[in-house]
Parts: sequence; C-alpha cells; structure tokens
Amino acid sequence: MARGMNHVYLVGTLARDPELRYTPSGVAVYEATVAGEDHVIGNDGRERKLPWYHRVSMLGKPAEWMSERGLKAGDPVMVEGTLEYNQWESPEGGKRSVVRVKALRMEGLAFTSAENVQDAGGGVRLAGGLNQVMVIGNLPRDPELRYTPAGDAVLGLGLAVNESYKDRNGQQVEKTHWIDATLWRELAESMQNLKKGDPVLVVGRLVNEAWTDKDGNKRNSTKVEATKVEALSRGAGAGGPAATPAAPRQATGSAARPSSYGQSAARPANQGYRSGSLDIDQGLNDFPPEEEDLPF
Repeated sequence: MARGMNHVYLVGTLARDPELRYTPSGVAVYEATVAGEDHVIGNDGRERKLPWYHRVSMLGKPAEWMSERGLKAGDPVMVEGTLEYNQWESPEGGKRSVVRVKALRMEGLAFTSAENVQDAGGGVRLAGGLNQVMVIGNLPRDPELRYTPAGDAVLGLGLAVNESYKDRNGQQVEKTHWIDATLWRELAESMQNLKKGDPVLVVGRLVNEAWTDKDGNKRNSTKVEATKVEALSRGAGAGGPAATPAAPRQATGSAARPSSYGQSAARPANQGYRSGSLDIDQGLNDFPPEEEDLPF
C-alpha cells in the first residue's frame, strides 16, 4: 500500500468572522470559512467563475495562537493543510461522514491584487485565489467509466489515503482518509484501466457538491476535481524498491486547457456546476458533532 500524501493549499478571503471553541475534553478548535473563485476555461472555450467555500479547522495551541491574531471577515488568508475524513453515527440512525480541511498553517496576507466579491448570503469571497489539492492513495475499488447525455466521459475514483501520527498519549495511530475524486473527458478515458489497489497521484481543485437525499434532506460532499492523475508503481512510497508496475495504460493528461489562473478541470458546457450556486450558508453545515479527542 502506498504511503499517503495529503496536501491542501488555499488562498482566499475569510467569508465570516472565525470562531474559537473548545471540545468537552478541552481541545481548542479554531474554525474559519475560506472563500474564493476558480476561473475555469470550459470545453466550449468560455471562462467561468466558480465560487468555493471551504470550512477550515485548526487544533490545539496553534488554534489559540491563531485566534489571538484577530482576523475577521474580509481578510485575505493563505491556508496550508490536509484533507481529513471523519465518520459518526447520526441521531437519525445510520453512519454519516464528511471530508474537511485541517489547517496546519494559516497566515494573513498583507496584500492581494484580487478584490472581494459580495455573495447572496451576506458573506464575501476572493475574486480569484488558489485552490489546489495533491493526494496519493490507493484505489479501494475498480473505477467505473460512464458518459453524460452529452457524451462526455466521467470517471469517479475513491482514494484511501493513509496517515500515521502520535496521539496526545504518545501512541502511534494509523488512520485512513477516504477521498473521492472526479475525472473528466480525456483524463477520465486515459485512466479507465486503473484497478483496485493501484496507487495514484491526484492533483486538482477542492469542490463542494450539494444534493437532496431520498428523504428530502439537504446533503453535501467535498471531493477533488482532478486536473492531473499519475498512476504509480505498486509498492511506491513504501520505503523500499517498487514492486512490479501495474498494467500499462494510456498517458495521463489534463482535463481542460490551462487558463490564466492555472489548470482547472471543466464540465460540459451544457452542464451546470452544482458548486457554482453556493453561497456562504450552503453546503457548510454537514459536520460531525464535537469530538472528545482530536489528532494533532
């Protein structure tokens, strides 16, 4: 199994004032919503501005130090962190899960050339910024290629991203983060021969998708929309020589042309982005209850 890699980089505006709270066991949690826009060139050659809002949490002493800086809504920030998967039992019964950003570092920016944009929910977001994810994980199942009614290829990948850390008692903890990624068009077709267990590198943008479940409840998920995928040799990252590579497959590629804001994947021109209609109050409430113990 590949050694996991898990990096998130965001540059955006604080959509609202951050909050500091404490878990029942006394762990400080600093929570902020970072917002910006991805400028994407679609398959039809048109540029689209796609808003994003991502909840960011910082834990422990760094959370208290961050709170003392007095950042407020509208301030531009840079976040370096990881994607964290959490699962819990919902009060209604059944398991629920969420993927969110755990900040390892957050810095206020002294200057940015981009302007803030007011949204319909009363929040603000940066008209541009940075939204990039890089993860390495193993596929827990074979991916399935499908096509939209317009004929565009789409491939969904599930990634098992491994993490190892020491808890507050000094005990070694092994944790797996389950991350979903979506590939489009040529990139999707080039990766259709990936198999369960294959290690892959995925680079892309972090997106929120919202929908209504069969019971009429609003749900949302956070996943990676891939702009680049590399198939790694089996055994890669394990600290020793790589094992026999998986079966040959087509060369990887980008799902869209690069824009002036970097490479970004784009959906078909006649399909709307579900994340495109988000405002500050949408897609941000599907979070687990307060945790007794949080990893540092």
